[in-house]
This record gives sequence, structure tokens and C-alpha cells, in this order.
Amino acid sequence: MLFREEEEEEEEKVFVSSIERNYSNMSLTGLISRLLGKEERMEDCEEAAKVESMWIYPVKSCRGISVSEAPICSTGFRWDRLWMVVNSGGRACTQRVEPSLALVEVELPRDAFCEGWEPKNGSFLEIMAPGMDALKVPLIEPSTVSDGISVWGWSGSALDEGDEAAEWFTKYLGKPSRLVRFHEASQTRLVDPNYAAGHKIKFNDSFPILLASQKSLDVLNEQLKEPVSMNRFRPNILVDGCEPYVEDFWKEIKINGLTFNSGRLCFRCKVYFGQTLVCNDWDARGKPKTVKVGDLVYVLKMVSSYGDVAV
Repeated sequence: MLFREEEEEEEEKVFVSSIERNYSNMSLTGLISRLLGKEERMEDCEEAAKVESMWIYPVKSCRGISVSEAPICSTGFRWDRLWMVVNSGGRACTQRVEPSLALVEVELPRDAFCEGWEPKNGSFLEIMAPGMDALKVPLIEPSTVSDGISVWGWSGSALDEGDEAAEWFTKYLGKPSRLVRFHEASQTRLVDPNYAAGHKIKFNDSFPILLASQKSLDVLNEQLKEPVSMNRFRPNILVDGCEPYVEDFWKEIKINGLTFNSGRLCFRCKVYFGQTLVCNDWDARGKPKTVKVGDLVYVLKMVSSYGDVAV
């Protein structure tokens, strides 16, 4: 993974500035209550929030899919950032340099998000974009391997989805491109061990899961000249029913019996917004391996102040 040390000072300034804006109108009592951290066991506390909606992004930087449930695997939610578009040099194409990817829609079979479901012949990832015929990519893994694939500081090999997919993205983007699939059987991308040692990701930027709060977005939009939608931040889990920005302090939570630990706040679009997560129970026997809309969120541990929040 690549750590951009030259941006750390600027990100720290943005972080402090965003906190000052978010809490400038809060009463002293409210601020003290927000900053006082405590640790509670699930059975000793009431629910802190509820899962309002969920999103999976099968192709990195393309539109997400709204789902009612999603199964957990060793690299986060199944199907999330499993595919990626690369240029002629094997480098990831993202919205940062190819903003038209934001218009690419994807669909998966409805049952693909059920725990235990496996693809068959005739199961497809369907990809659509303005002015383009629909592209169907078989969900059965291809056999062709492409070397020299890279995203951020990672490089390795990936499964190539073939010439038809390559021609589709080449035509859409107007430059040589290919579609590749992360090869979990042979490749490993580790999360930064300073935040979540031993955890893995696919083509995600840095962490497996991003959680955001609707109330936090509401407060953020009050400070903007033009409001933004939640899809700007591309969370996997959207929660509601909690105070704005309280998710920044969550250190350990439980959803549907699964334990999640926080990584660090997500820095996107020049603001810190959302909490990154890793799941500790993805391989635990006897536990459900899905998160569903409507699940309650229990906070097991909170940090004591913003000074203890990882960024």
C-alpha cells in the first residue's frame, strides 16, 4: 500500500477545520457528552443506530447497487470492488481521472447477495452506460491472467475478463482499457497494519467497508452552498438514528452478531466523512455472515476524544 506522506499535513489541517465547523454551534453540555468516551458490552447498552441502506460497488469507481442484505467474506462484502478497469499499462482507472465511470451502471443477479449463493453458467454481471449496448460478463471466473496490474501502491496479477469487455470499455472511455477481476486465490492486498493488522481487501482504496451516517450528511449539507448526496462518499453501510458524527468515535460495534472494528476516518472530497471498518467475525463458525437493512447497530467501544480518532 502507498502512504502519501506529503499529504498528511494538509489532511490534518482539513480534519481540524472540519471539526471546528461541525461543532461550532454545539452547546458545551452537548460537546462534553460527545467527547466523553466509554466502553460498554452489547448486552448492557441500547442500540445506537439502525442500518438504513446498503450499497455494493462491484466495479471500482462505477455506480453502486442498492441491496437489502450483503454477505461478508475475508475481504469485506462479497462482490464489492471485485472488478476494476485498467489502462494499457495495467493501472487502475478511477473517477479521479475518468469521471465518466460515474455514469456506468452495474447489475448482479438478485440472489447473488444471499449467503451461500454461487454463480452458475448463465449468471452475469451486466454493465450499462449512456450510448452503449449492455455488456454481460460471466460470473464464472475466467482463466486468463494479466500481470502488472496496479492500484495505489499495490501491484500483482488479476483475472482478465476478455476482449469483449476490453473493447466495450475502450470504446466508452476512448482509450485502450481492460476489465480485470481480483484473483483472491493467488493475490493478497493487506490493510495498513498500523490500523487493522491481518485484514485484506480487493480493489478497495484502503479498507474493506465504509460506514456513514445520514445525520452527519444532513449537518454537512447545512454548511455547503450546494448540498451533496450520499453517493458522493460511496459508503457500504448507511446508518440513521444516531447523533451527527458520533460514528467518528466508534471503536468497536456489532451488527447482526458480527463484530466490526474501526480503521480510520475516510478522507474524500477534501473532508473527513465516514468511518472505515473491518469485520473480525467473517470466518467465525455458527454466526450469520450477512448484514441486512434494518439491523441494529450496537456500540461496544468508543474512543475518548477526537485526539484518539485515527485519521
